Amino acid sequence: MKLSTDRILTTHVGSLPRPEALADALLAREHGEPYDAAGFGELVHESVCEAVRHQVEVGIDIVSDGEMSKISYATYIKDRCSGFSGDSPRRVPADLERFPGFMATSAKQNQAPAIARPMCTGEVAVKTRVPLETDLRNFRDALTGSGAVEGFMNASSPGVINAFLPNEYYASEEAYMDALSKVMRDEYEAINEAGFVIQLDCPDLAMARHAQYKDLDDDAFVRLAGMHVEVLNEALKNVPADMARLHLCWGNYEGPHDYDIPLAKIAGVLCRAKPQVLSFEAANPRHAHEWPVWGEIDLPQDKVLMPGVIDTSTNYVEHPDYVAERICRFADVVGRERVLASTDCGFATFTRFGRVDPDIAFEKLKTLAEGARRASARLW
Repeated sequence: MKLSTDRILTTHVGSLPRPEALADALLAREHGEPYDAAGFGELVHESVCEAVRHQVEVGIDIVSDGEMSKISYATYIKDRCSGFSGDSPRRVPADLERFPGFMATSAKQNQAPAIARPMCTGEVAVKTRVPLETDLRNFRDALTGSGAVEGFMNASSPGVINAFLPNEYYASEEAYMDALSKVMRDEYEAINEAGFVIQLDCPDLAMARHAQYKDLDDDAFVRLAGMHVEVLNEALKNVPADMARLHLCWGNYEGPHDYDIPLAKIAGVLCRAKPQVLSFEAANPRHAHEWPVWGEIDLPQDKVLMPGVIDTSTNYVEHPDYVAERICRFADVVGRERVLASTDCGFATFTRFGRVDPDIAFEKLKTLAEGARRASARLW
């Protein structure tokens, strides 16, 4: 994959706001309502091409397909694999449980994604590769002649699937994770064979601490996270480390986040993951102070940091000088060639979810690019 050699390269975490017509179609399809199935494929193709064009236009070097075809980064696999049915109970994150009034207000303000979350009720197996093959073809078409430095494609980790589509079939969590690893390996290898960098979305390594595993203590969670990394590494065994990046976050929602596990407690686990690049939140008020951690641990020399230097849960447009300052902090710790400038998380992790206005999302990406330019002027 492309790394910063003569300037700080820019990227983001993956998901971008879907156009209104596409969002309408995705939500209708998700809930079994009528939509233009015949025109859906062309709508997705056009949306991917426009997403790539817009990213390049605002100065993003390493671009994605915006996850245009997916209802969400975490649950799309239910439409590609058998073994899922029914619905699952929603786990309220520990930081939100104490504030029911805030939760009610947030739900009214589009902070509760309208997605299906079935459970695993049978053997998990790939039932169709058509959506994946279509995604790869659409992205290849969009990249051709775009001027982008490189393209990456998102894929769910076994751990985040486990978090959103809980197990009711396999004898243990380990057995379920192993089954997920086997089916996801096919997707990971297909993305790699298509020539794209693969981004593994792994909020299970951080967010799950105060959601799915909120009844555990930190030490028990860290041990469990280690198992998740081992499963992920097995699924990636045929994907080169330097063609993979891992994203973790503590939950891309506005809230207290005062139950988030500190980065220092999970950093060692992250270093054992196979992907060369580590993406993490570093701009929001709960985690912006944690940048020194990377200089305090035994960070492997081959690891590259992809810190979020733009927040993705507010409509503030960061000043490019502050973006540059954030980038330089990490460059001072690990070296300028080991830093890619990114966002905290995606701007549309679920279709029509979140508070950031679509136009402002791209304005924030624009200031990310300008901040990287200013940081590069200081660092080279």
